[in-house]
Amino acid sequence: MNLDKSTKRIAKRVKKGFQGYPQISLTYFGESANCANEVVVGYIEEEGAAVQEQTFTSKSDARTDETIQTTLLKVIERADAKTVVAIEGVTIRK
Repeated sequence: MNLDKSTKRIAKRVKKGFQGYPQISLTYFGESANCANEVVVGYIEEEGAAVQEQTFTSKSDARTDETIQTTLLKVIERADAKTVVAIEGVTIRK
């Protein structure tokens, strides 16, 4: 699947807002606001449940890495996530 298709499909899921559980959250981290070299996927099965996290790293910007974006979409689909939340921008890691 190409990068454009993956990012559009993820954005469409995010745009729907809260639809219930399970919920997936996507948070991008990097050394600057211009480049996110890490993405953390949080999974919550039900309200009040502990968050399970998985981290994906990239040598370049993870937001433009076709492999990572396609994998994120597959994780969302396989988890049958009803809600997808994406934290805006890049959180700076020091």
